[in-house]
Amino acid sequence: MLLTLPDILSPQEVASARQWLADAPWTDGRDSAGPQARQVKNNEQLPHDCEAANRIRAMVLRGLDRSPLFFSAALPKKVFTPRLNRYSGSSNAYGPHIDNAVRAVAGSGERVRTDLSCTVFLSDPSAYEGGELAITDTYGEHAVKLPAGHAVLYPGTSLHQVKPVTRGQRLACFFWIESMVRSDEQRRLLHELDMNLLRLRQQHGETAETTALTGTYHNLLRMWADT
Repeated sequence: MLLTLPDILSPQEVASARQWLADAPWTDGRDSAGPQARQVKNNEQLPHDCEAANRIRAMVLRGLDRSPLFFSAALPKKVFTPRLNRYSGSSNAYGPHIDNAVRAVAGSGERVRTDLSCTVFLSDPSAYEGGELAITDTYGEHAVKLPAGHAVLYPGTSLHQVKPVTRGQRLACFFWIESMVRSDEQRRLLHELDMNLLRLRQQHGETAETTALTGTYHNLLRMWADT
């Protein structure tokens, strides 16, 4: 399931993030890549413990906490430490790859299974050319380029790439989620049921049918969730 999450960050938060990133200590993104990824990765990243990264990370996590859509779609168990990257100039692309199945959280020894990948866009689409996040699934390739503050959520199993940025710079925050429900198909079914229950309540209020279907939702979640 590929899903857009609108307004994870407000315009004011995006402006603050850009200000903090203006003088940030960018480093070669290949420094954090494995041998295979280094062959196709050509971007810049922030050290995970620098001040700008810490500020933006906290802001993004607060934004996710405010988003019922994120919780419904991801059913998060663990969120990998959000990181920041930049595509511009000669460091402008990340070729086709699939993310590692498990990521180690720096300094904690904790590991996160990457069931879902998420990118929060920090640059306006008009500020750069190219830079689409191209995600491939059974229906083909989907090119994603969202307004600043919006996010895209997609299965961590997906082949994906960032197309070359030919003008301007593309700033983004990215991270992975270990879900309580490991199966993408099961998460999708639960999300669809949850969203349709929400629409039924908006149209008809609480009824015996919505109460029964809510029970079905929670019984399925109880059956599939690993907490």
